[in-house]
Amino acid sequence: MEKLRKPFPVLQQYTYLNTAASGLLSEKVLEFRHDHDLDFLISGSILKNKQGEILSGVRETVGQFFNCAPNRVALVPNFSYGFNTLLEGLDKSKKVLLLNGDYPSITWAVSSRNFEICYAQIDENLEQHIETSLERDHPDVFAFSIVQYISGIKLSIDFLKNLKQKFPEILFVADGTQYCGTEIFDFDDSGLDVLICSTYKWLNAGYGNAFILLNASVQGKIAPKTVGFNSLQGKYKAHEGNLIGKFEPGHQDTLNFGSLKTALELLSDVGIELVQERISTLSQRAKQEFSEMGLLADMILKRNNTPLFLILKEMLNYLSSLKAKTLFVLKEEMESALPFIILIPKRNWNSL
Repeated sequence: MEKLRKPFPVLQQYTYLNTAASGLLSEKVLEFRHDHDLDFLISGSILKNKQGEILSGVRETVGQFFNCAPNRVALVPNFSYGFNTLLEGLDKSKKVLLLNGDYPSITWAVSSRNFEICYAQIDENLEQHIETSLERDHPDVFAFSIVQYISGIKLSIDFLKNLKQKFPEILFVADGTQYCGTEIFDFDDSGLDVLICSTYKWLNAGYGNAFILLNASVQGKIAPKTVGFNSLQGKYKAHEGNLIGKFEPGHQDTLNFGSLKTALELLSDVGIELVQERISTLSQRAKQEFSEMGLLADMILKRNNTPLFLILKEMLNYLSSLKAKTLFVLKEEMESALPFIILIPKRNWNSL
């Protein structure tokens, strides 16, 4: 337990249970950021001359951690930038399957364009609804969050892998922001075509950096129109027509992407296996406690697997009621509600 807590000074003051909203800053990442800006302060462009080398190192670290070749790892500022760029690279005649009530950065981005859309309902039978929709509606693209931001409901990677084998022609595009960093994940073995992830949550890498993992098979299926001088700069982007360059048209921040590399190195040192075990233990204990107190929604209780995090029934109903409000009110109120995540009764904390 101390191995998990020591790198994060805030844990000396608090029991932090809000990672699903925002991860923490570690001493190691803070040290990197301080050294990076000090180097920039005293050396100026000499540091920036090393930008290609620094970003290649980030790309290689991400690829190694999630098992994806570095020439298929794109570095972007956030999930929304990457996802919108991807959507602009799809033919507008495509039909897209969404999860009804999924993260707005997915649903709004798709619905603001001229795609035909079909939906699968999020409830205790989510997997069945998805498979039924794929068989009935014949979408070209399935875009979804692996972990739902409101309920914590998770689609297992085994389920997604089996589903892809049944529907190999459908493009599977996953949001991994609420997932990556919670368990061992092998992208090349997952069946996913694309995974996009902002890293400020469970990876504890701070804000302003994200990554895209691309299956080799998507080349030719996605044709983003974005392009710039940086599209051809760097070890893995030297050839014209490379796909990752289409997601990286302009300059990139070595401070933020270096923070991602440092955070992944820390997670590797701690051990993703240990993190996975601790999250699983806490989630199962929380589900048991809240279930006994009658605080969980039926769709959580009726599922066999345990959500990554839990939101109490009253908060879940409140968030669902916001769907009828305007887009701007929805965004503001949802953001204010997100800190209500996991609470473990204090009497049991020391036993975990």
